[in-house]
Parts: sequence; structure tokens; C-alpha cells
Amino acid sequence: MASSLSFSTSYSFSRPDLDLSKWISSLKKTMEDDDEETNDTDVCIFTVPKTLLDTDPDSYIPEQVAFGPFHQLSQQVYDMQKYKLAAARKVQKRRNVKFQVIVEAMMKKDEARIRACYHKFLDMDGHNLAWMMAVDMAFLLEFLQVYYMREEGGGRSMDISSRLASVVDISGKKLSHVAILRDVVKLENQIPLFLIKTMMEDDRTFEKPAAETLRIMLMGLYHELSPFQYQHQSPCVDIDDCDHLLDFLYHMTVPNHKELGIPTDVLHTTIPVTDIAGGSREKKAFANPGHLKQFLDYIWKIIKKAKWPLSKPMTLVTKLPWNMLSKLPIVEHLKEHAGKMVAKLHGEKKEKQEDGLITNSNPPVIEEITIPSVTNMAKAGIFFSPVHGTISEIRFDEKTSTLYLPVVHLDVNTEVYLRNLVAYEACVASGPLIMARYTELMNGIIDTEEDAQILMDCKIVYNHLRSEKEVADLWNGMSKCVKMTKVPFMDEAIEGVNKRYDRTWRVKLGKFMTKYVFGSWKFLTLLAAVFLLLLSMVQAVCSVYSCARVIRQLPELDQPPQ
Repeated sequence: MASSLSFSTSYSFSRPDLDLSKWISSLKKTMEDDDEETNDTDVCIFTVPKTLLDTDPDSYIPEQVAFGPFHQLSQQVYDMQKYKLAAARKVQKRRNVKFQVIVEAMMKKDEARIRACYHKFLDMDGHNLAWMMAVDMAFLLEFLQVYYMREEGGGRSMDISSRLASVVDISGKKLSHVAILRDVVKLENQIPLFLIKTMMEDDRTFEKPAAETLRIMLMGLYHELSPFQYQHQSPCVDIDDCDHLLDFLYHMTVPNHKELGIPTDVLHTTIPVTDIAGGSREKKAFANPGHLKQFLDYIWKIIKKAKWPLSKPMTLVTKLPWNMLSKLPIVEHLKEHAGKMVAKLHGEKKEKQEDGLITNSNPPVIEEITIPSVTNMAKAGIFFSPVHGTISEIRFDEKTSTLYLPVVHLDVNTEVYLRNLVAYEACVASGPLIMARYTELMNGIIDTEEDAQILMDCKIVYNHLRSEKEVADLWNGMSKCVKMTKVPFMDEAIEGVNKRYDRTWRVKLGKFMTKYVFGSWKFLTLLAAVFLLLLSMVQAVCSVYSCARVIRQLPELDQPPQ
């Protein structure tokens, strides 16, 4: 019974927007089609996995222009159709052929192959599909020509906005090139690359062969979008091996397994969640200075409720210069565990208010890689050095205690670029999710603005955003719902960092205190008893000697001594 319900739900025969007769006709046509080239075509254009889409829909759904069938009739991009037609008229004029001829040739030769590229059923007839793809290609080709002129040195006097003179919004202003650029790289907005090459073959605008011209265009697009810039020779990516624009950008950004030296026995090996969950145990070892004050406030509330005669001693304690005392290692660990106790009590109180009900509206997420933050690594004597290359250059030198990271330029396009690479990798990768592992690594070492600032000072991160906080937010929000896999060169660097970090006295002391001191509730009970005993002794002293003069001479709480 359960299986039949699952079957009907997954196929959604009751969907009002699905024309069942068209679906059956498409199935029959596909079964009758014995084209070897079509049969060998792999699915390469996917919808974004829901777990990723829910984290930030704007990074995956087109905002200005739609390419392909997934978002063609969406309201926010529908007004772009007339501007696409303007680009199609330019193509018709350059090729000196009716656009209808181009559409009919595509429908006759490439319809089945186009459908094979998409993993979803395309609920439209061949004529509509061919028209839509041809017009989209004309607009995309018009957009990419700017990069051809830039790479060939002929675009000095022609700006992008002037090249796309026909692209204006409903208010008469030119559309933002940046917005179109972001839409071009979105996973659900891809169209097969072989269609663009086909349209370019008969275009007299270009003097070079279509494949070479297209590669020049895509290299210009890569230089515009990619946060990684190679100092020497760029990776050699064969256009014929790429399925669409995002596929080309992925291969430019992520070296293949052979280049990385990844053995075949780890290509399908995933890391258990317990191996990567929880973050670094020492990463948050030093809590916020306010946690100790929270702990004392909590004790003070208990004492007030108990109506003990300890108000004067407590006043004396709270007047102490805690900003200075909090620098002591033992007090830092007290702060950490006091903060945990307060958080636990607060959580228990919140659960009671919700009648013990736990909501599951948010999808489960994978925690950060176990590695200390940049700030904690710097305190432990670990250095950072930039490398101009791919992410395969990540490594840790134990002799010099130096972590080598690729230079990354962050701007308004970077998050969309990286998110869609991660989403595409999750859909197609048969081996390690290298891009996802890199974003998790950066997420693991960058927590705060201070972490971002240190990497900026080391010339590893170039920030073209508005603030260091945006840099931290960018990394902390990505790829938390993607399964992780073993990536040997990155795992080796992470392991080296953790071993070096664990050898510092601060971490050793923290582990000792956690295991043998704060891990025991008996010790905490003893600590509380000793604390109350000390307060009682102070109370006894104050009953004999006046403490008012001493209290007035102490500096105020949270203020440095004069």
C-alpha cells in the first residue's frame, strides 16, 4: 500500500499542468528514435537539489533572463522575450536567412538530443521547443560576443552595455550586466553547448572556427566570473567535452581526478557524518567574555531567591576586574563551560515553553569540517601563504607550519558562481565532491570578521564586497546540505593543521580540563560548594570589618582599571 502511494506521488499523474497525451507521444517518439548520437547523450542539465535550493533560492533561480525550458514562463523573466527576439533578428540579418529556417533545421536534427540533455520531461511540442532554444541561443550568443572581442583585443572602444543596446528593461534603462551574468551560470538556466556551436558555424561574424571562437568566448566569461585567477597557464579544457557553460566553468575551476592524483578506490567513498560533524572541539574553546558574567548573574539570581545574607560579598565579587582576570587560561575554560551551562538551561527552558515539541521544518545539515578557525590557528603559530593556482594547490607544510591556500577574489558574483558549481557537482560527480569540500574547508576556517581580515592581510582573500562580515557570511552559508567525500590532498592538509594545532599548550590544557575536570559533574558540584563557602567566608569577614571602602575602590565591572 505504501509503495503504490509513493509511486503515484512521484509520477504525479494528477498534475494539472502535465499534458498526458504529449507525454505519451514523447515516449513513443523516443522509443522509435534509433539515433546512436541521441542514445549516447547523457543527462547534463538538472534542477537544483531541494536541500540546496532551500538555503538560498535567489542564487539558483534566474532573476532577469531565462535560458532553456525550466523557467521560460516565469513571471520575473517573461518580459525579456521581446529583447531576445531583437537579438534573434540580428542573427537573422547576419546569416541572411529566415529564422524560421534555423528553427526547422534544429527541430528536424536536434530535437531528440535536446530533450535527452534535460533530466525532466519537457511538456512542450518539438516546434515550440525549437523556437525557444533558437531564440535563447541568439540572445546568449549576442551576450558572449563581448568576451570574444575583449579576449581578441577588439573590444576597447565597445562597452558591454553598448553591445547589448537592444537589451533594455521596461523603464527604458539598460539591464544590469551583472544580473544577466549571474543568470548565465545558474544550473537550471543552461542550454546544450552543441547548439551554440551549430548556430555559430554559419555565422559570418567570426573568422575562426566555431569551436575555437566559442572557447575564446568562454575563457572571457571565466575571467569575468571566476574568483580564482591563474598566474601562469590556465587549465586546458576541451570545448567538445563540455556539455554547457556551467560544465566548462566547472572543469576550469576543478581539476580532474587524474590531475589531482586521486586513486579510483576513493572515487565512490563517502565520509560518515560522524567523521566531519561537530566542528573542531578546540575551535570554540575560548568563549565570549560575557559568558562568565552570565554565569555569575545566574548564581546571583539563585542566591537572591534563596534570600541568603550574601549580597555584600556578591557585590564585591562582581566589582572585580574580570576583563583582566578573563585572560587567565583557567578562567577562559571556566567561561566556556559556564556558557555551555547557561545555553543548556536556556534550551531546556525553551523546550518546556514549546511543550517538548521539536519542529523539523528545516532540513538536516552537515556540520563544519573539524579544523580550527583562522584566528585560533594564528594564535597557535600557524602561518598562511597564498598560491596562484587551482584549489589543488591546497597543502600544509609541517616544517614551516604554513597552510597554503589559493588566492580568491570575492565580489557580488562569487556566491552564485560557487553555489551553482557545488550544485552541479552534486548532480553529476561520480567521485569526490571537490568543490563542496573546498567550500566546507573555507566555511570551517572562516567564522568571523577577524578570520576574514587575517586572510585578507595575507593576500589570500581579496575582498570586493562591502565589508569583512559579508566575506564571513558568504562562506558560512554555503554547501551545508551536501554529502561530503574524501578528497586526499585536502584531507591531508586538514589533518596536518589539526596535528600541529593539537600540539599547542592552550589546546592540551583545554583537552585536559574538558576530559578530567569539566567532564565530571562531581567536580562542578564541588566547585559550586567551594564557591559558596568562599562567599560565606567573605560574608563573615565583612560582618567584622567594613567592606564598603574596599568596594568603592574597586573598578567598575567591564571597565579597564584607570
